[in-house]
Amino acid sequence: MTTPEIADVFVSNTDLPWKRLRDGYDFKLLRICSITGTWAVLFRTIAGGSVPPHKHISSAEYFVLKGKVEVRGGKENGGITAVAGDYGYEPNGVIHEKTYFPEPTEYLFISHGPIQYLDEDGNTAGIIDWLGISEKWDSAEIVD
Repeated sequence: MTTPEIADVFVSNTDLPWKRLRDGYDFKLLRICSITGTWAVLFRTIAGGSVPPHKHISSAEYFVLKGKVEVRGGKENGGITAVAGDYGYEPNGVIHEKTYFPEPTEYLFISHGPIQYLDEDGNTAGIIDWLGISEKWDSAEIVD
């Protein structure tokens, strides 16, 4: 009986360039897994950046490295305001209206599967998964 090879994954942040995901939103793809569907990304946003309304088709986790994230309108509106050092877990099935970044922000995001983006009527506007984020990384413009 043979034992499958087990290998660590190490990514040097300084060796990866920032790439443009969309205006005001850059990313570094850290890892994807076609077996589990997990993808890990470092995101960087400008002040005023946002993530459109979406539904988690799988769970996700985030850790804020710097800046501020307002989920569901932020703490002042009954939602969550996360700042540097804060961790969040987003369960499968949770729906988020626009997630807003009132100041330049960097955060680690680990999704354990796809995310469904929603239009203003709640219909599917698009889906991103490990394969989609990998394709975006391969075609994205380097920004620094």
